[in-house]
Amino acid sequence: MPKRPWITPQQVRDYSETPEVLKRSDAKLSVDISRAEQYIITYTHNKGLEEMAELPEGVRTACILMAEAYAHNAALTSSKVLKSETFDDYSYSADHSDIEVTDLDLAALLDDYVVTAANGTVTMRMRVL
Repeated sequence: MPKRPWITPQQVRDYSETPEVLKRSDAKLSVDISRAEQYIITYTHNKGLEEMAELPEGVRTACILMAEAYAHNAALTSSKVLKSETFDDYSYSADHSDIEVTDLDLAALLDDYVVTAANGTVTMRMRVL
């Protein structure tokens, strides 16, 4: 049974090349990992992932990607690293690029583990005797 957390802060650091993520403390990375795990459980509607004997590699990879994205976004938001320029009535800001969840392509890793949720309706089929 894979206990939570599914991955360690060191695994996130080993994968990441972003300086903001590499400098992040274990406590903060643990929170990012917890958020990533909760996102995966919510996305898949599958609390059964915790009861599996071994966590699938695709889920582990998705968790690392999500935790890195959360750590990167949180580090940039808290540090306020912005470079901006203004020309008359035109302004430009750079060096603050949030990682969007939709850009991570997690569906390819997680769709095999999605449990379809019931839609709350009843379908009745009748046939002529």
